[in-house]
Amino acid sequence: MKSDLCAGRVVIVTGAGRGIGREYALMLADHGAKVVVNDLGGAFDGTGSDQGPADEVVAEIQAAGGEAIANGDDVSNFDAAQAMVQQAIDTFGRLDVLVNNAGILRDRMLVNMSEAEWDAVIQVHLKGTFAPARHAAGYWREQQKAGQAVDARIINTSSVSGIYGNPGQTNYGAAKMGIAAFTIIASQELARYGVTVNAIAPGALTRMTENLMPGELSEEDKERRSPRWIAPAVTWLASTESKDITGRIIEASGGVLAVAEGWHRGPTTEPVSDPLEIGPVLTDLVKRARKNAGMDGQDRD
Repeated sequence: MKSDLCAGRVVIVTGAGRGIGREYALMLADHGAKVVVNDLGGAFDGTGSDQGPADEVVAEIQAAGGEAIANGDDVSNFDAAQAMVQQAIDTFGRLDVLVNNAGILRDRMLVNMSEAEWDAVIQVHLKGTFAPARHAAGYWREQQKAGQAVDARIINTSSVSGIYGNPGQTNYGAAKMGIAAFTIIASQELARYGVTVNAIAPGALTRMTENLMPGELSEEDKERRSPRWIAPAVTWLASTESKDITGRIIEASGGVLAVAEGWHRGPTTEPVSDPLEIGPVLTDLVKRARKNAGMDGQDRD
C-alpha cells in the first residue's frame, strides 16, 4: 500500500475490468481502499459479457495485499445496480464512494445513426450513471437520517466529446453532456446528506479510443495517453480530503489537468417581441458572444 489516503474507504468502480476503470481500481486499492470491481465484461460496443476481466483485477489487488471483490452486474439495470450497492455493504459493512465509469461506444454520423446505436449508448452511460447513483444516494440518505456520519463521494465520467462537442458522437456526446448536468444537479441535491458529486472528463488511449487515433503513435505519445494519468484525480476525489469540492467537471489526462467551466450567460439585451425585428439583434448578440470551445477546450477559430 502506497499510502493511507483512502484507508478504510469502500469504493465501487464500474467498468473496472479494463482501461481507465482498471487503473482506478488498482490505484484506489494501492492507497488503502476496499474495492468492488464491477465489469460486465462486454466488448467496447457493449456486446457480450465476461466476468474474467473483473476477476483478474481483483486477483491483482489481492496479490498486492489489498481487498477487493468482483461484480459482473449490468449497471444500467436498475435492480442489478441496487444489488451491486448492497453487495458492497454486505461484504465490507459500508459504502463510501461510487465511481461511475462504465461506458461503450457506437460512433456514427447523425444521418447514419440507427435507433439501436443511440439507445445503447444512452442506456449504458446515462442510465448506467443514474441507477447506481440512485441506490448509493438512498443508502447515504438513510445513514444520515439514522444519525450516522456520512462523508461520501459520487465520481461520474463525462467527456470532452460531450462538454465541447465532437462530430460522429451525437449519442456519446449527448450522454456525456447529460452526465455533466446530472453531476451538477446531484451535487446540489445530495450536499445535505454529506455527499459530494463530481465528474472526470478523461483523455486516454484505451480499447475504446485506440481506433480513433490517427496513424501509429510513438511510445512517448502512448505514455502521455496512459490511463494512469487520470487515476490520481479520482483517487484523491475518493478520499476524505476532497470534501470541499463538489459539482465540478475535471479534465484529466497526460496532457492536462483542468476544471471545465460550464455554461454562463453571454451578451444580453432586452427581449424583442417581433420576429421581423429580432434578426439583427440576435445576430449582434452572437457576434459578440464567445465562440463554442473546440475539443481542446479553447475557442474555435
